[in-house]
Amino acid sequence: MSNLPNDSASLRSLVLQLLKRVEVLESENEQLRLENSRLKKENTDLHTRLKQNSNNSHKPPSLDGYKKKPAIPKQKGKKTGGQKGHKGHTLQMVAVPDKVIVHHASHCSCCKKELQADQVSQITTKRQVFDIPEPKLEVVEHRIGIIHCCGQAHQGSFPSHVSAPVQYGNKIKAMVSLMNSEYRLPLEKIGQLFDDLYGHPINESSIVSANAKLYETLQEPEQRIKEALLSQQLLHVDETGLRVTGKLHWLHTVCNKAYCYLFVHEKRGKQALYSAGSLLPDYTGCALHDCWKSYFEFENCEHALCNAHILRELNALMEQGSIWAADMHQLLLRLYSATDSGKGKVDNFTEWQLRYGAICDQADKQEPRPIQSARGRPKNSKGRNLLNRLIKHGSSVLAFAQHEWIPFTNNLAEQAVRHAKVKQKVATCFRTFNGAQWYARIQGFIITTRKQGQNTFKQICQILDGKEYQLSTLMTD
Repeated sequence: MSNLPNDSASLRSLVLQLLKRVEVLESENEQLRLENSRLKKENTDLHTRLKQNSNNSHKPPSLDGYKKKPAIPKQKGKKTGGQKGHKGHTLQMVAVPDKVIVHHASHCSCCKKELQADQVSQITTKRQVFDIPEPKLEVVEHRIGIIHCCGQAHQGSFPSHVSAPVQYGNKIKAMVSLMNSEYRLPLEKIGQLFDDLYGHPINESSIVSANAKLYETLQEPEQRIKEALLSQQLLHVDETGLRVTGKLHWLHTVCNKAYCYLFVHEKRGKQALYSAGSLLPDYTGCALHDCWKSYFEFENCEHALCNAHILRELNALMEQGSIWAADMHQLLLRLYSATDSGKGKVDNFTEWQLRYGAICDQADKQEPRPIQSARGRPKNSKGRNLLNRLIKHGSSVLAFAQHEWIPFTNNLAEQAVRHAKVKQKVATCFRTFNGAQWYARIQGFIITTRKQGQNTFKQICQILDGKEYQLSTLMTD
């Protein structure tokens, strides 16, 4: 205090300097507060990103490593192994074996006489070994014959499917297409496998030609599958990214328990869903999906939502301490259990609706309000975005509890496109758009035959032979 000036002018000057200093410090303090807030948010976002897994985000389960946990808890009390009613695949003895070998004693223990197989008078026990014969390509030679009658030479003609001096048969074409599409073997590996099995490497161009022919042949069966899907009460729809010609494309699926249809498009949203390949513009049933906004453009059909996606988002909010997210997560799982694991509907549905609405009201009070930025729309938190969807599409979220034919998740659609991820890991991408289209149609047909309980290889062979494909009319949702 002794250093303060005595005259008023000097004191006034000192006060002004201090006020300016305070103003500078307040400005610096405000910048530091903003910087600190930004760094906190960035730190939270990075921690959230590091903790992402298949239970709290859209990351695939393959990235979880050995710590994977199911999003929907499994029922307690079940024993391990096959459940009651499960059809096993244990080997069973056949009545007529292809080959019989009788094992008998070589010599008589008394007289030392050598014993022969035709002396066997009784069989005590038998055992059967299932194996495959030595792989071998069967070559069928077609020849044109001439028969002379009434002084004229009558000449035959080759069948329509025998069009070249040397060619592969339909069974080989079906086999290589199945290997390339369903079993995701690269073209080079298929040629190597044929060399190992048959001593005859097949050219990559021959495999490509087989895929192209099968694609054309499956046009009519695919049309029948599309018509069957349009008549179904419930359809599962989904999409996943696909690398084609070095660019991002999208593999779309429409399926149910009996049929599957796939198509490739450059876009993910409305442009793809309104394209000629899409079924949704003509569908009037109920579409089950993951709340992708473009699906709600179709007002001609009802909508149901996949609760596995919602549970993952709720898990992410729970890890950040959200109370309402924990309540909603518990409500959905309890409702799932009340519907016999998503296989039925609840009688007191209105009560569950009221609980659902109460939690949404609670969340509206807990979630921060949108932050108005300098320009554009106010920014919502992830919790607020999820809450808005839960409120807007509440009937679609709870549809599984109101209708027994609507499942809890959209797993059928996700399974229908999951094979594409394995395909990309093996082959990286599709070199041409045509190749991607071939793959989509062939894979859609393969999935359908499996859903129908048919032998896929035999069905492909029959179609290549020109026989009509028979769809089951009993296996529907």
